[in-house]
Amino acid sequence: MGETRAKRADERAGDFVVSGRRAELAERLRAAGQRVTAQRLVILEALVPGLHLSADDIYARVAPLLPAVNRSTVYRTLELFRDLGLISETDLGGGARQFELLDDRHHHLICRACGEAIDVDDALVAPLRAALRDRYGFVAGIDHLAIFGMCDYCAHEAERREGLGDTE
Repeated sequence: MGETRAKRADERAGDFVVSGRRAELAERLRAAGQRVTAQRLVILEALVPGLHLSADDIYARVAPLLPAVNRSTVYRTLELFRDLGLISETDLGGGARQFELLDDRHHHLICRACGEAIDVDDALVAPLRAALRDRYGFVAGIDHLAIFGMCDYCAHEAERREGLGDTE
């Protein structure tokens, strides 16, 4: 009976549950020393590597599967997952926290002018982590970093506009 209920939950979950993923996520919870509950598993299943979702987005994915769950449960569970290192929490601009299932460390360059997000490999951030440890004895948990600035296109456009302003 429990298997049938779990199968129905998988079917209702739609596009964010893939076969075999449930077992892998349950194992990640166990490896983090957590009990695997239906709520935790469904909330974790709502997250996808490479897809940044707000807590409200995650709640909207979870609510149809767990009608009794409330927003505060989703928020508390996301904070637990973040603290366990299962997910990342990042502000990608606009002040809204975004959550993502962590597979590999990766980072973003966010253009303040156009909003473009450029993925950055962790190999560029690893030396910073090492330098902080060597110089300060500080172990930095830099798993998902967002750096704000201007993309190449917007920077050139800003320079062009400044150049036009000088001649007028």
